Amino acid sequence: MQNEDDKDILNDDVNEDIPATAEDILTDEETADETKEPEDDYEDYTEEDSPSPPRQVKKKKKKKRRRSRLPGIIILTTLIMAVSVCLSLVIIAFGRDMLGIGKSENTHLIVVPEGATTEEISNILKDEGIIKSPECFQLFSRLRKSDSLYIAGEHFVRPNMAYETIINELTSLETNDSKETVEVTFPEGCTLAEAGQILQEEGVCSADTFVFYFNSGGLGFDFENQLPTDATLKFYKMEGYLFPDTYFFYENMEPEQVCQKIYLNFENKMTPERYAKMQSLNLSLDQLITFASIVQKEASNNDTMTLVASVFWNRLNNADIFPLLQSDPTSNYSEFVSSRMDVYDKTVVDAYDTYVSPGLPPGAICNPGTEAIDAVLEAYESNYFYFIANIYTGQTYFSETLEEHEAYQEMVEGQVDEYIASSLEAERLSMAEAEANAEREGADAE
Repeated sequence: MQNEDDKDILNDDVNEDIPATAEDILTDEETADETKEPEDDYEDYTEEDSPSPPRQVKKKKKKKRRRSRLPGIIILTTLIMAVSVCLSLVIIAFGRDMLGIGKSENTHLIVVPEGATTEEISNILKDEGIIKSPECFQLFSRLRKSDSLYIAGEHFVRPNMAYETIINELTSLETNDSKETVEVTFPEGCTLAEAGQILQEEGVCSADTFVFYFNSGGLGFDFENQLPTDATLKFYKMEGYLFPDTYFFYENMEPEQVCQKIYLNFENKMTPERYAKMQSLNLSLDQLITFASIVQKEASNNDTMTLVASVFWNRLNNADIFPLLQSDPTSNYSEFVSSRMDVYDKTVVDAYDTYVSPGLPPGAICNPGTEAIDAVLEAYESNYFYFIANIYTGQTYFSETLEEHEAYQEMVEGQVDEYIASSLEAERLSMAEAEANAEREGADAE
């Protein structure tokens, strides 16, 4: 027989195998809900499929994927290489600039102002196209201890000079122990050919070499940017841009340096005010200088330039009535061009003659001064279409009509004839007096 203790044990074992009631199952499910992980981590089940309590499924551990470091390494390497290349290019660029490698050989005239600082001088050099980095030049000058050594005045430098050479040039005076300073004055209305001859006679440089360099241009001045690109009809490309003035040169000076000084003077004379007036009149720089060169040659003195300019303004503005300017000096320059041509070109010769071709010539016929330039810019309004000047007395007569002009022309021709006759008579009397004096001296000697 089984004792009571054995019965209890047996009952306990049986109770463990007996399915739980619905109430117990519900209680167990609520308890499980409080402890279970999200539903995604468990298998689906229903009470009909399994009367036993829901089985807890083990949570699937997600494996962490190790990210590859290769893209980051590639990006970093690329960035380092790009920075290195950029730095290398910058260093090379500054190095080439510092040494003047691959830069222009054209000479530039630099004017250092009195008391200019290294910063101001470096900016002048940059504006002239000599250097590219003022900051680099300033640093180089500071390391070289040259900041207080710069000398005011004119200096000739080239872009292909190294910083060291440029600083040496700007901190030293030109020594010309074997060369003398030459003072040269170019008169108003002179031509390039005449200016070259003056320079040659003064021992500055050869006339032909000067004309060649002057016409070559490309010296880096602002006014050059306003010149026409097409100069096929011009005989001398830069005729008119030699500003008449007094200059100081050296004997046997480099022609390019001579041209630099003259170009700089023209650049300074063409002020912003003159450019503003020029633009208001719808004139190009080349038209202004060409117009002024005609006025310079036609006017007998500075007082008449404004009225002379007004006559040509009136003709240009009434081209349907006066298609030709009919200026005698243009015909004279046309003959000069014809005499200087290696191969005769009728188109160019005729283009300069305003008795043949309408409008202004293709270029200047001389080098005008400021008075002639300002006379054109004044654009004085008058009713005159004609004028004639007595070259012997300097008197100029202006007319509104052809009849009036012809009357003045006849009068001037009479004055000229009278002047010539009186001059011949004065010369005859002078010669007679000289002969009489010679005879008296001979008699006294006997």
